[in-house]
Amino acid sequence: MKINRILFFLLSIIFILASCEDDVLVKPSAMLRLDYPKPVYRTLNTDCPYSFEINGNTTIVKKSNCDINISYPHMRATLYISYQDVRDNNLDSLLQDAQKLAYDHSIKANSIPEQPFINPDKKVYGMFYMINGNAATQAEFYVTDSINHFLNGALYFDAKPNFDSIYPAVVYLREDIRKLMETVTWR
Repeated sequence: MKINRILFFLLSIIFILASCEDDVLVKPSAMLRLDYPKPVYRTLNTDCPYSFEINGNTTIVKKSNCDINISYPHMRATLYISYQDVRDNNLDSLLQDAQKLAYDHSIKANSIPEQPFINPDKKVYGMFYMINGNAATQAEFYVTDSINHFLNGALYFDAKPNFDSIYPAVVYLREDIRKLMETVTWR
């Protein structure tokens, strides 16, 4: 008798749950969509011995000694750029420092592909480091004319590094850095 009650109780529960009318709604698969504004570049002219094109969606903060910060407020990112004169045969040490700054992130980085940049017409030579992984910076670069000028930069986000989350912004900003390198002119 006790088994019949348990069986009746279980069948009643199954019947009640099965009789509820919940229409099954199949949701389409979705992917994260981050739309960034199409870049419109403008020339940044300063009193310093260089100029280049920057994204019009940025804010410029001029620092001392021709250093500048290019801020991307909608992405919470900043490209820190510093300028140094090449003098007294210090080009080797400037190049070593720039490479060391990029490779200091190898502890957290998954990879650091290098992309050389050469524009003999404008006398601009450099290297672009794409730092992949949960490192503090996601890109670093330097450009020089090998005689008088040395410009280097590093991209930082105002957030804890999570490469998967910031990857779309990283791709967008790396293109801005490439444009900057391609348009550098010396005075």
